[in-house]
Amino acid sequence: MLSPLQSEDAFFSALANQADPPESPYRQDPALWAKDRVGEHFWSKQVEIAGSVRDHRRTAVKSCHGVGKSFTAARCAAWWLDIHPPGEAFVVTTAPTFPQVRAILWREIGRAHRKGKLPGRVNQTEWWLGEELVAFGRKPSDYDESAFQGIHARYVLVIIDEACGIPDQLWIAAGALVTNAESAILAIGNPDDPTSHFAKVCQPGSGWNVLRIQAADSPNFTDEVVPDSLGPLLISQNYLDDLIADGCGPGTPIWTSKVDGDFPEDSEDSAVRASSVAKCRIAKEFDPEALVTVELGVDVGGSEKGDQTVIRERRGNRAGRRWGLRSAESEVVADAVLAAIIESGATRVKIDSIGIGWGVAGHLNRMAQDGKHAATIVKVNVGSASTRPDRYPKLRDEIWWEVGRLQSENGSWDLSEIDDRTAVELSAPKWAPDAAGRIKIEPKKETRERLGRSPDDADALLLAFYSGGGSFSDYAAQLAAEKTGSPPEPSLPQFARSA
Repeated sequence: MLSPLQSEDAFFSALANQADPPESPYRQDPALWAKDRVGEHFWSKQVEIAGSVRDHRRTAVKSCHGVGKSFTAARCAAWWLDIHPPGEAFVVTTAPTFPQVRAILWREIGRAHRKGKLPGRVNQTEWWLGEELVAFGRKPSDYDESAFQGIHARYVLVIIDEACGIPDQLWIAAGALVTNAESAILAIGNPDDPTSHFAKVCQPGSGWNVLRIQAADSPNFTDEVVPDSLGPLLISQNYLDDLIADGCGPGTPIWTSKVDGDFPEDSEDSAVRASSVAKCRIAKEFDPEALVTVELGVDVGGSEKGDQTVIRERRGNRAGRRWGLRSAESEVVADAVLAAIIESGATRVKIDSIGIGWGVAGHLNRMAQDGKHAATIVKVNVGSASTRPDRYPKLRDEIWWEVGRLQSENGSWDLSEIDDRTAVELSAPKWAPDAAGRIKIEPKKETRERLGRSPDDADALLLAFYSGGGSFSDYAAQLAAEKTGSPPEPSLPQFARSA
């Protein structure tokens, strides 16, 4: 039994703890927290990231692919709420799209909560302690600077996941939440876009503590000892071999970002800038009606070794599915295109009609006459004169610039579903002004020699979005006009000789 004096000491000690609770033993050791509370192992770079969140107000992590970026960010969120007194900490997370918020980062936060049997309850995008909200994930509209207002707590942690896709205004709004000395912000993502705000904060002198994770840092490439269950979850040689096999090896923007963990540099003479393609690979949210129009582009493989016949789909502004076959037989290709028409419901098919493509188009027109499909078949001779001869010598030059370059610069198409191989092909061709000062795309043969394969996927994708005499923006306006009955405003893109 406690003496009256001991009881009094215990009483006042309890009061003191309520007024100023003792510091959590895990506050200085996030890795120990992960081990004891969640039963997980942090490998060295994860220890470094969590340590930076502990020690620095602003942490930026440019990371290669497959090293547990979102896993680490989610554990930082759970650790932050667990080590601070209840009600005094708050976590805000954001990502470019709502599915990324819910299905990636908050899926991992939920896992950490369940494994550690942490306080409160977690749903798909929120963490509650009793009736008090202590964390949420949100994808505000791109320019809603007020989206994060009203958050007041002593310890605020802001997590920006897939940081390249977050616009400047939301960086400013997020930064306004961490103005006090005991709050922090963690920005993490693949360094895809050298023109993004994320790239700016990763520059020397930005005031951020910048960390970099390369594939070579992964325990699968070092002597670091980790649990047997961890290695299969991290980037390995197989992924690197696949990139090389797909023509995305060292020196390509994909390799620089996803293997070297660094921002690629745009080549001044690229017809389509890699940074613009990277921006367009961030998924956009569309009204379902905007994805109704379905068209196909077909690039028929030639006689060159490695050439494929590729069929690409576009649904409104979004690049869709891909079909490919190793055949240049016109009847075989026509059958494959017919199957794609039926599967996709495409109403228009544009085929490169040079050589074998002419016969493919003929077969498809006969199939239409026989009632096998109702799609309009359009023969596109990319070797013919441009529809704007003052700007482009050939139609191929026009398509690569008007569809590839300008739509990427304007963000007019959604390339979130294309693979790395196609992204590399889009940024591979070079351009230069011809003797008349017009935009000239290098011959396909030169691209093939440098890339190690023909850019068949990119060519098919460009055909899918080609409007047949005008930019894709013109075509989008035309489709809108068909609904409203109003003629579209003509759109003449600026001639950008040195753009």
